[in-house]
Amino acid sequence: MKSEGMSDASGVMTEEVPQAIGKRRQIRPRAERRQQLIDATIRCIAQHGLSKVTMQMVTSEAGLSVGIANLHFQSKDNLLKETLRFVAEEYHGGQIEIMEGSDIPDLGERLDALLDFQLGRGVTQRQKMSVWFAYYGEAGARPVYQKIVSTVDRLAAQKLETLFAEIIQQGGYTDVEARELATGYSALIDGLHLGLLVTPRELTKRRARAVARDFLRRAFPKHVGGVALRSTVFSQR
Repeated sequence: MKSEGMSDASGVMTEEVPQAIGKRRQIRPRAERRQQLIDATIRCIAQHGLSKVTMQMVTSEAGLSVGIANLHFQSKDNLLKETLRFVAEEYHGGQIEIMEGSDIPDLGERLDALLDFQLGRGVTQRQKMSVWFAYYGEAGARPVYQKIVSTVDRLAAQKLETLFAEIIQQGGYTDVEARELATGYSALIDGLHLGLLVTPRELTKRRARAVARDFLRRAFPKHVGGVALRSTVFSQR
């Protein structure tokens, strides 16, 4: 039986999903069903690889019907595109929020928060990293994937360069360029993510954090040397 959309008292679109006879039907917001399918797609890609994922596999993992999946995404290609968009925006959106720093005025603390996010548990889950690199591997052959990735990558890169430029100006650092430092740091983080995925025994999360922090400390010693050092330096300026 095909499920039908309806609005609840708040106006949120919901779906009425048939259950076994004698059981009450479950009514869930459409946004929740959509996210349920995206989460299932992430698990399927991590387990089976991007090229082997099918709509039937995803709906089975999600415990939903193919009809519901088609209602939300129309096709497997659309589902895969929206899953990539979700993963990319989740990661880069988290970074950008920190780098813009409306609630973290201290630039050194902002660097600490950025590093904590980039190498934190939420980002470095093997499942998430497997999906991220699976899409990156296909981006060269799939222009639509490349477009999604490059759009969010470019925005995050601009925000990182801006943050580094502010730190350079505040710290009075010389002979350094924000763009080059931002490019190098981004490449380092990508490499550490790949190392954590491929060689987790050789590269632990603690070591990865130490490597990234050492890069930042060498680039910005006044900002990544401890709160006391930063306070002393800037109280004298």
